[in-house]
Amino acid sequence: MAPTLYMNARVFTADQPAWAEALIVEGDKIAYVGDGATARRLAGDDCVEEDLDGALVLPGFVDGHAHIVATGEAAGQADLWGAQDLAEIQRRLSRWASAHPEAPRVRAQGWLHGTVPGDGPTRHMLDEVIADRPVYVQAYDYHSIWLNTAALAEIGINSHTVAPRGGSIARGESGEPTGYIDETAMQQLVWPALDGAASDAERDRHLEAALAGYRAVGVTAAIDMGLDEGDLAAMVRAEEAGTLTARIAAHWRIHRSEDPAENLAQVARAAELAARHDSPWLRVVGIKVLVDGTVDGCTATLGRAYADGSLPGPIWDLPALAPVVAAADAAGLQVAMHAIGDEAVRIAIAAVEHAVRTNGPAQRRHRIEHLEVVEQADIVRLAALGIVASMQPVHADPAIQGNWRAMLGDERIDRGFPWPEITDAGAALAFGTDSPTSPFAPLPNMFVAATRRSAFDPSLPPNIARYALPLEEAVVHATRDAAWSCRAEDRFGRLSAGLFADFIVLDRDVFRTQAEELLEAKVVRTVVAGRDVLAMEGAVHR
Repeated sequence: MAPTLYMNARVFTADQPAWAEALIVEGDKIAYVGDGATARRLAGDDCVEEDLDGALVLPGFVDGHAHIVATGEAAGQADLWGAQDLAEIQRRLSRWASAHPEAPRVRAQGWLHGTVPGDGPTRHMLDEVIADRPVYVQAYDYHSIWLNTAALAEIGINSHTVAPRGGSIARGESGEPTGYIDETAMQQLVWPALDGAASDAERDRHLEAALAGYRAVGVTAAIDMGLDEGDLAAMVRAEEAGTLTARIAAHWRIHRSEDPAENLAQVARAAELAARHDSPWLRVVGIKVLVDGTVDGCTATLGRAYADGSLPGPIWDLPALAPVVAAADAAGLQVAMHAIGDEAVRIAIAAVEHAVRTNGPAQRRHRIEHLEVVEQADIVRLAALGIVASMQPVHADPAIQGNWRAMLGDERIDRGFPWPEITDAGAALAFGTDSPTSPFAPLPNMFVAATRRSAFDPSLPPNIARYALPLEEAVVHATRDAAWSCRAEDRFGRLSAGLFADFIVLDRDVFRTQAEELLEAKVVRTVVAGRDVLAMEGAVHR
C-alpha cells in the first residue's frame, strides 16, 4: 500500500517540537512528522497526497476517564440535563414515556442535585407522572438513583432491605424507602438488576452508539473506569468483529466485600483478564476502586464537615484498601482510585505508600480520579509517588457548580479543581470527561479547561479563573498525558513517527481564534490506524 502524505497542515504534535507542516502515514502507523519539503522527499512519487488546505491537525483525543458502554446506554434514555426544576423533570420523563410505550422501563439520566425541592427526590414525585412502569432516574454524577414505587417493587427494595457499607436507602418516617438510593446501595442492589435485564445485543448497541459518538467528536481512545463482565464481553465481540474504532484501556471494577479474601479474588480476576486482553485495540490494564462518593451527594470523604455538619466516612477505609492496592501493585496492575474529598485522597495516597513499602521498587503508574477537594500538601505527596492526577474539566463547569459549592460552604470552594497546582508540583495530569456523568465531546471540555467558564452557559462568570490553563497545555493533558496515564505513550496520544496514525482534523484553527470557537468547532476527519473512520459507513479497523 502506498503511503499517504498529508500536506499543507498545521499539525499540533503534543510532542517536541510542538508544531509541524506535514505527516506521512504508512499502513496504520505514522512514518514521519515534520516539514513539508522533507515529507515530500520521503513519501516518494507513488504516495497518495492529501492537501489539508492549512487545516489544524491534532492527535486523537484520549478520554482519560470514561464509562464507555454506559455512555452509549445513556444516549437512549430520557435526557434530564439542563432541567432546572421538578416540573421540567416530570415533563421530560412523561414525554419520553409517551414516545416509548413499548419500553418495559423508563430510564433517565442527568438530573442535578439541588433541582428537587424539600428533602430531595421521592418515589411519589415520579408516581405522579408514571405509575404503571418502573422508573429509574440516574443522577448526573451516577452516584445516586431515584426510583418510583414500581421500580422499588421490581428491585425488591422495601423497609427490610439493608444497605451495604458505603451506601444508603433513604427512608420516610414509616421506614419505607422514599425512592432515593445512593453509592454502594445503588451499585450493589439496583445496578445488577438493571444489568441483568440487558441482553448481549443491547450491550452491543450501546457500545456502537458510544463509538459512533467518539468518531463524530474526535475521540480515538478511551480509558474505561468501571469494567464488568457484560461490558467486557461486548468489547471483545466488537474487537473480534473488527468494529472497534477507538482504542480501549479498561480498569476492572472492584466492589468492596466484608471478606478480605473476596476482595483479593477480584484483584486476581483482573490480573487474569489483563494477561488475556492486551491488543492494540483492547487492553485490561488495572483495577478501579471507589474510595468515596461525591460532594454533590455529601458522600465524598472530607477532613472537615460539610455545611450541614455531616462528615461521612469512606467506602474503603485504609485497612481494607491497602491490601487490595498492594496485591494489584504486585501483579503489575494499575490502580485507579476514585477519591473526590481531601480525606479520601489521603487514604488513596497512603494505600500506594503501603504498596511501595510492601513490594519494593517497581515501575508504577497508579492513579487518583477526580481530586475535586485536595490540599496542597497532598498534591506534593502524590507527585512524589508518581501518582497520576486524573481530572475532568467539565466537572468544574460553573453551570453545575451551585450545589457543589453550597455543600462545602466555606473557603474550600476557592480551591476546587486546582489543575495548575497539580502540574506545578510535577505530577502527571490526565484529562477526561467521566461520560456519561458529563458530555464526552472533548472540545467543549477544552473550553472549560482553558477558561474555567461554562460550556453549557458561556455567559456565566468563570469558576476560579486563576486555575485556567493555556489551551495547548489542556490539549496535551487530553492527548499525550492521558495516553501516558494508561501506559500507552509508545502507541498513541502524540503525533510522532512509529506511533499509530490516530489523529483528527478540525474545521478551524482553535489556537488562533477566540476561546468560544471551541464550542462551535467541528471534527471533519477522525483517523484511527490510518483510516478515516468518520467517513466510513459501518467503520471497521480491519
